[in-house]
Amino acid sequence: MQITARADYAVRALAELAARDGESATRNELADAQGIPPKFLEAILADLKKAGLVLALRGSTGGYLLARDADGITIADAVRAVDGPLAAVRGVAPEAMRYAGVAEPLRDVWVAVRASMRVVLESTTIDDVVSGDLPVEVTSLLRGEGVYERR
Repeated sequence: MQITARADYAVRALAELAARDGESATRNELADAQGIPPKFLEAILADLKKAGLVLALRGSTGGYLLARDADGITIADAVRAVDGPLAAVRGVAPEAMRYAGVAEPLRDVWVAVRASMRVVLESTTIDDVVSGDLPVEVTSLLRGEGVYERR
């Protein structure tokens, strides 16, 4: 599983907007605050707007605002807005995969991977990220031995 730059930047931009307590921010302000390439962020903000997660304001006081409260936007919402479904196997939904012979149970492994991702990403809101108060679905996983070690 790899988190794309688009997904990472989308969540960071949403968190930055949430931290501004209802004040708009321009693309450049968001890019500067989070170290995101501005042109890349522009495309991401367009996807977030299309998904109904941000509002774009025009005019001299223009910029972006969250379209709803930060506690109503999950990380899963952001990922789906910029990358599509949370999990796919070669572009196909895990439950649609068919394997022959000894590999047949692999479909269920991929479905379980998606289910575990949903548990974390659908339970964690942008507000949780900004406040640093992550849900138990996340913090309980962080208590496992070796979770911060790359394998």
